[in-house]
Amino acid sequence: QVQLVESGGALVQPGGSLRLSCAASESILDSYALAWFRQAPGKEREGVSCVSSTDGSTYYGYSVKGRFTLSRDNTKSSVYLEMNSLKPEDPAVYYCAARLGRCANVGGTPIWVAYNVWGQGTQVTVSS
Repeated sequence: QVQLVESGGALVQPGGSLRLSCAASESILDSYALAWFRQAPGKEREGVSCVSSTDGSTYYGYSVKGRFTLSRDNTKSSVYLEMNSLKPEDPAVYYCAARLGRCANVGGTPIWVAYNVWGQGTQVTVSS
């Protein structure tokens, strides 16, 4: 059973930056798409970004496009979410998730029901 472990969540000021990491227990990046989702209290889980296993294509949700960057390191079985220009609407628990093959998106936004492996999440707080 593949396991995902997120890290890097913290308290950051508006306009600041943060880097989240997601480490997989096995070398899965050649066959699994890795995605980030977030969920704030009282809100639905929102797709943030995804990188496909096949060609490394990356996709971003409309609310983070241009501010967040997803990268992967196959040698470490890890993906990283670089978050810049953080806004008051960005705080949430950020989850890493995986599925076999390509990203499952609608309009570039990952769809959470299509991912079947999940990490425990890491908290991101934006406050001055």
